[in-house]
Amino acid sequence: MSFTQEIADAAETIKNADSVTIISHIDADGITSEAVLRQAITRRNINLESVFVRQLEPMTMKHVPDNDSLKVFIDLGAGQQNLLEERGLKESEVLIIDHHVSQDTDTPYQQVNGLKYGYEKLSAAGAGYFVARDIEDSNIDLAKLAVIGNVGDMMARESRGLIGPAKEIADDGVKAGNVKIIDGDLNSYGISTRPLHFFLSYSNDPFVPGITNDAEGAQRLVEEYAKIPLRKDNGKFRVWEDLKSDEKDRIIKLMKYHLIDSDEPVAPERLIAQHYVFPDEPRYTPLRNASEYATMLNACGRWVKPKVGSTVCCGNKKSTEYTEACREAADMLRHHRSVIREMMEYILDTGVTELSHLQYLHVGDRFPDTIVGIGAGMALSKLNWRLPIMILCYLPDDPELVKISMRTNETMVSKGVDLQAALLEASEAVGGAGGGHKIAAGAYISRSREAGFAERVNEILKRQLS
Repeated sequence: MSFTQEIADAAETIKNADSVTIISHIDADGITSEAVLRQAITRRNINLESVFVRQLEPMTMKHVPDNDSLKVFIDLGAGQQNLLEERGLKESEVLIIDHHVSQDTDTPYQQVNGLKYGYEKLSAAGAGYFVARDIEDSNIDLAKLAVIGNVGDMMARESRGLIGPAKEIADDGVKAGNVKIIDGDLNSYGISTRPLHFFLSYSNDPFVPGITNDAEGAQRLVEEYAKIPLRKDNGKFRVWEDLKSDEKDRIIKLMKYHLIDSDEPVAPERLIAQHYVFPDEPRYTPLRNASEYATMLNACGRWVKPKVGSTVCCGNKKSTEYTEACREAADMLRHHRSVIREMMEYILDTGVTELSHLQYLHVGDRFPDTIVGIGAGMALSKLNWRLPIMILCYLPDDPELVKISMRTNETMVSKGVDLQAALLEASEAVGGAGGGHKIAAGAYISRSREAGFAERVNEILKRQLS
């Protein structure tokens, strides 16, 4: 069996179905995965229902309908096949499209998963897109959503751009006319919405002395050294997307000079990355580029309204439903950012406990468990970036569990840190479960086993770096 054959078989299974239920995750990859499949399936006039779950575990299996529909699990399912068996789902009832490590079970459920073929930089939305394209060539327009899913799940972060099959998807988006790939651009977040000096100050991978976390320093670089106006003629701040090529080049060149003062030697090329812009979306909005679009979808999912995000992805732009969904998504994004800022400030004010290879903090039930990982990632740029950060919190709907969220950066990954492996080993040792990626991972453990968990993870990280 090849990856191409898995895709073709999955497409045929869907085309032969009388009705389909999509069960997907609530993050950007999960929402775009659902949106890709939803459109591909409804275009064939197949009856469809969608279900979003925060995670696939015994309590959420009740949301999977007990009917004759084909159950398509996407962005989850590969590592929870035992739950499908326990539910009594037959092989003929299930299709799994995922990019996480697959679990061995007695029932050989049909799967599409690029991971076993070495495609580590392909998200579930990417795999789902290939199935959609195989269903009908005209579904090439859905490549844009798969790009958002890939970028949102950090498939482009380490490589500074989409590679392998994910790059093929981006190229399909270019052919469809709704994706523009910008090469050689600055590796920072907010190219379409953040005022230029704030955009530069958020450039933290790599850390740029005098610029990162220093909006005033970034403003001096733009106005005094690069001789570039910070505002437009109408008085509004310019954003990175407003700049001409020669203006971008001047700023990037100056930032490379600043890297000379870095504590560690950093290759100037690390400042550069690809960006993915959507010409069919309005300028100066989060919908304009893949990174900000993904953040908006994450906000919808984190605040328990993934269907709003799906409506934005799939909606008719001339409809009232689409307009209202965009407004609601924008409101959630503002709230999302406000709470994350509050959490980051709490982490910095409270302080973390530093071990030899780890820094950690327990926030109890102060913040929603759905955002602690994001807050951890933002706080890391202002803490000791050489130590991966771990945030523990309690779950409001399950007081017996503790959620663990970890984040690190590419520098530490290149030195051997693998958060997914660390949390998987540490959580399984105490009867929990973990997963994710090398640079970002999460786990759930029993509240009765949280004592000493940080020390356990620290020892695993120490072993990885040795």
